[in-house]
Amino acid sequence: MEHIRLPKVENVRLLDRVSPRRSRVGTLYLTATHSIFVESETGGRSETWVLHGLVCSVDKQAASASGCPLLIRCKNFQILHFNIPREQDCQDVHLSLQRLSQPERYEELYCFSYQPNVDEEARRREWTFVDLKADFSRMGLPNAQWKLSPVNQHHKVSDTYPAELFVPDSAAPPVLVGSSKFRSRGRFPALSYYSKENHAAICRSSQPLSGFSARCLEDEQMLEAILRSNPRSDFMYVVDTRPKLNAIANRAAGKGYENEDNYSNIKFQFMGIENIHVMRNSQQKMLEVCELRSPSMSDFLEGLESSGWLKHIKAVLDTGVFIAKAVAEGISVLVHCSDGWDRTAQVCSVACVLLDPYYRTLKGLMVLIEKDWVSFGHKFTQRCNQLAGDPKEVSPIVDQFLECVWQLMEQFPCAFEYNENLLITIHSHIYSCQFGNFIGNNQRERRELRVHEKTHSLWSYLWTNRAEFINPLYRQNHSQSQGLLRPSTAPYCFKFWRGLYNRFDRGMHPRQSVEDYLRVIREETQQLEEQLDSHKQVRRWATRNERPAKPFLALTTVSLSTENSRAGAGTGVEPRPQSCRV
Repeated sequence: MEHIRLPKVENVRLLDRVSPRRSRVGTLYLTATHSIFVESETGGRSETWVLHGLVCSVDKQAASASGCPLLIRCKNFQILHFNIPREQDCQDVHLSLQRLSQPERYEELYCFSYQPNVDEEARRREWTFVDLKADFSRMGLPNAQWKLSPVNQHHKVSDTYPAELFVPDSAAPPVLVGSSKFRSRGRFPALSYYSKENHAAICRSSQPLSGFSARCLEDEQMLEAILRSNPRSDFMYVVDTRPKLNAIANRAAGKGYENEDNYSNIKFQFMGIENIHVMRNSQQKMLEVCELRSPSMSDFLEGLESSGWLKHIKAVLDTGVFIAKAVAEGISVLVHCSDGWDRTAQVCSVACVLLDPYYRTLKGLMVLIEKDWVSFGHKFTQRCNQLAGDPKEVSPIVDQFLECVWQLMEQFPCAFEYNENLLITIHSHIYSCQFGNFIGNNQRERRELRVHEKTHSLWSYLWTNRAEFINPLYRQNHSQSQGLLRPSTAPYCFKFWRGLYNRFDRGMHPRQSVEDYLRVIREETQQLEEQLDSHKQVRRWATRNERPAKPFLALTTVSLSTENSRAGAGTGVEPRPQSCRV
């Protein structure tokens, strides 16, 4: 509260970006966690709540005769344009929001003060809902080829890796430690996904510290162990997700990529996904196109093309398709980028969605994000701008993964148990810091922050409210819900995700999605079926009790019964059979 210079401002106007005539006048309140705009118009108090953790930027614009404009951009792509009567009030609100939206310590994040009506025992159970050991057990692990290694207990080998990792059974601890010393940030090759049908695996790591000529015997033995763990293939792929020029440039800094001459039976592949800086700039250009008030068709399409955003989405999806096809053919793959927590997380998780129908279920997606993003150490603090820091470290890496899943959902509408609303909700809460799942950069930091003891889990909340996230087209026995997905990555197959980037522009186009429409139809169909069953019951009762000598009375009985059942349909009121005795 000490950062709030002005807790309340009256006669504030909230401007509508699409139609200025729909602007609203009200009072703006600043609290420790939210900014709240309460409309003062008669006929109902409309409220707009903005969590400070979601605020991306606050811009105070030049004052005019009508007041001082304040533009708030949010990480969930909501834009709020306020007009404050007095410039000094606007200045106070501006400075307050700048500080409130840029916490300097983890303890200032909303998750540490968020207190829903849940007792302590229930809160502890929330954190047991997603169990990664159970997922690896589902894959058939451990087994004769793969073991759970404690080599990184207390995070001594790699401080950004989880404490327990699956590694080849033949890889002894000295090999793991030696390989970690030859990999950036100690992130040695570890298992991400295992196919028990054909023994192929997806492993992930960071780049080797090879420079122009360095080599490491233990690292070569580590890759050989991964290859031997798959008896059905005599070679494996090493996929470097970066453009080749970027990897070559890293060699000058003593890093780089694997030399095929030093490693036995590997096939090396560059994939050309750009770095975090290119992705950040691309998304910013794309959002500028979204913010155009009345763009022409050519302006919108040219702006979207010049941003390169869909080109980058295609690059990530192409790489996931390559990995998934290799594993489906029984070939193991080692994936890395520079440090192994951005592009590597993207493509490994996309490949898992393509390969395994489990990850296309509601709980499966939660497990996948927990495994490949949270546990393996994606830098949520920097990439999602959780704390005040270097803006050059911010990048929409997780946005791109969620969009890849959405693009797949568009191509395979019956293959996913969850709908678009789930992806959007996860996106919002990754940035909101309302739940503790994505706080910090790795497992070690979350343990030091005692996240499991002090915060709540998003996964339990989503599961409790799962009715909102179910895809009505999903069928577990549908052909799309079984086995490998084979999407087309031709340019014309990619769409602009307006449901995420323009969902707050209510006046621009209808917001009802196909899934929402189908959900309403399903509910109405269920009501009609219940009404039909009620009619049938009444008709059977009437048939048993009708009198042949008085056919007109029997007809009247059915009619009255029908009207009675209509009156009770959808209200929970059972039709009264005594009405049939008229």
